[in-house]
Amino acid sequence: MRRRKIKRYRKKKIPKKMICTGIGILLILMIILGIRAIRVQNRGLYKNIKVDASKPEIDVQLLDINEYSRPGIESEKIKGIVIHYTANPGSTAQNNRDYFQSLKDTHATSVSSHFVVGLDGEIVQCIPTWEYAYASNSRNKDTVSIECCHEDESGVFNEETYKSMVQLTAWLCKKFELTEKDVIRHYDVTEKNCPKYFVENEEAWKQFRKDVRKAMDRSGKKWKEEK
Repeated sequence: MRRRKIKRYRKKKIPKKMICTGIGILLILMIILGIRAIRVQNRGLYKNIKVDASKPEIDVQLLDINEYSRPGIESEKIKGIVIHYTANPGSTAQNNRDYFQSLKDTHATSVSSHFVVGLDGEIVQCIPTWEYAYASNSRNKDTVSIECCHEDESGVFNEETYKSMVQLTAWLCKKFELTEKDVIRHYDVTEKNCPKYFVENEEAWKQFRKDVRKAMDRSGKKWKEEK
């Protein structure tokens, strides 16, 4: 009986080679996932973004005045530019503009933005910069909001979107006599995780502000205020 028990026990034992192989595979997977995480983290840290603070091409599609997305209230003196992300992966600038427009009929919520930057770098203007947008809560009264599209759940902006974000922000800073320090995140107003990538990756946010500063510096004395 004793010998049978021993034999049965031996049959159930897992060979050391299998354990070592399993550990090796697990380590390899951890390394791969770690590399991918680093790549995602660094995707938003773009190098050599060469744009200036000239007025970018803007597709003006103003919303109809309505109490749910364009109240028509005149803003106070503009003191800041607020950066947002759509939180709707894969959606375009046109998709988001049309959603804002639809709220006048659906009354689903109250939300909007002055500008939406799309996945191909296109910029759609929804509300004049001298009017309120329902985007930044207590700072609606004295800020201009930029809603930015992103491809996936990470919230990372692709290069074309990022370039347009930098140029548009720099142009608006020049227009309203602001600096990169006046560029804030929705998070800085309400602590909402928006824009996700810039909240979760502080270095990427610092780099964005630096790129806005560089764009303004490139324009220098050649810049003329756009009306």
